[in-house]
Parts: sequence; C-alpha cells; structure tokens
Amino acid sequence: MAATVTAANHSIWRHLYESMHATQKPKSKLKFVTLDKESSMSTLWPREEFLRICSKEELAEKAQDIEVTIPVKKSQEARYNLDPESFFVNRLPVGVAINEALQIVYILEFKRSTDRDEGFLEVKEAEANEQHKSIIGALKAAAPKWEFEQINFVVGDCGLVVESDFCTKLKKLDVEDGKIDKLFADHVTQVREAQNRVIVSSFQQVQGGTRPTTEGSRENIGHNVHVWGDREKNTRS
Repeated sequence: MAATVTAANHSIWRHLYESMHATQKPKSKLKFVTLDKESSMSTLWPREEFLRICSKEELAEKAQDIEVTIPVKKSQEARYNLDPESFFVNRLPVGVAINEALQIVYILEFKRSTDRDEGFLEVKEAEANEQHKSIIGALKAAAPKWEFEQINFVVGDCGLVVESDFCTKLKKLDVEDGKIDKLFADHVTQVREAQNRVIVSSFQQVQGGTRPTTEGSRENIGHNVHVWGDREKNTRS
C-alpha cells in the first residue's frame, strides 16, 4: 500500500513539474532544473549554475550550524554520529528553479495531507518548511546577495486543492496567465486519478480484487477549494 501511495505522489508531482516548465512565459529567465528526476544537494551543487552561487564547501559549512539544531530520529542516530554531513548533502527537494538574472532560487516541495481539517494546508506548509529549513538557511548564509524561497504544493487525500494558493504559486514560477486555469484543472484531474488508484489498490488488497466505484466530478466546495468525487458541497462553510 505504501508503494502505491508513493507512486501516486510521484505521478502527481512529475506531471505538475513538467507542466509548469512547459507553460512558462516565453521570456522567463526562470529555469526548472532536475526535470528528469529528483536530485539531492550533493548532485545539484556540481552543476555550473549552482557553483556560481557559492561553493559546495561553503554551503556544507553553513549547513552544519543548522543541522545540529534538528532532532535526529532514533533509527538514524548511528549514521548521523558516523557522518553528520551526509544528512545535509543527501537532503532531497522534489524540485528546484533558478533565475540567475534576478538571483533567485526556489526550493520546491510537494505534500499530500488528510484534508478533513480546515487547516490542513497550513499544517503541511509548516511541515515542508521544517523539512528543508537547513537548505534554505544554509543558502541564505552562504550567499547573502541571493534570494532563496521555498514553495510548497499541497493536496488533500480526498482530492482537495486550494485554488487561490495554487494559482498564486504558479504566477510566482512564471507560468503564463492564460494557461493557469487549464493547468489547475489538469492538476485536480491528476490528483483525482491518483487518489482513485490508491483507493482501488487498497480495496483490492482487502476484498481480493473487486473494483470499487470511484466515479465523480469536480466541484467547488467553497473558499476556492476543489474536490473530485461525491463529497458534500457544505464541507467548507
């Protein structure tokens, strides 16, 4: 089941990442890197455009001051004690975008969350920011003339997508204004289809292969939040 969820998350994000790249403004100087796969900090920094920001050694040095403040899971203590630097260099943002002309780097993250609670978006935003705080902090310390910002894309387990939040982030990443609505609709479709695959997989494991019905249509349930399926319209009042 965990593998199915991971595959669903990966599918949603790769489609969104490639779509943002494909719908950029023609004159945009923003470059999406690692389009083919996720890359850790250790594989990103040998790239020429990142070395122009600061050296890998400078970045690792600044990161250590932050990494020591981050609690280490019990299962990771032995590895941390043996090689604490590896925790930073192996950190893995799902995407990175860089504008060398404006000296801006965006660290991108994708999260799915239970969306039964009103504040699910804020909770996952905080979790994602905590996950990459050493990356952002180290970059700011190593290259103070540059601007570094984390942008998180959050969807709900039941298919909720907050339209206003989503579209604001697309604009920041230089997606063409006339293509935002379609990209949003496509994204919601991807979320719905991925969630359906998870439901089918879960049901098949429990019921031995019988396929559940997951038909539905997209509806706006208030506050520019969209959902696929048969959720009541007064979910957000």
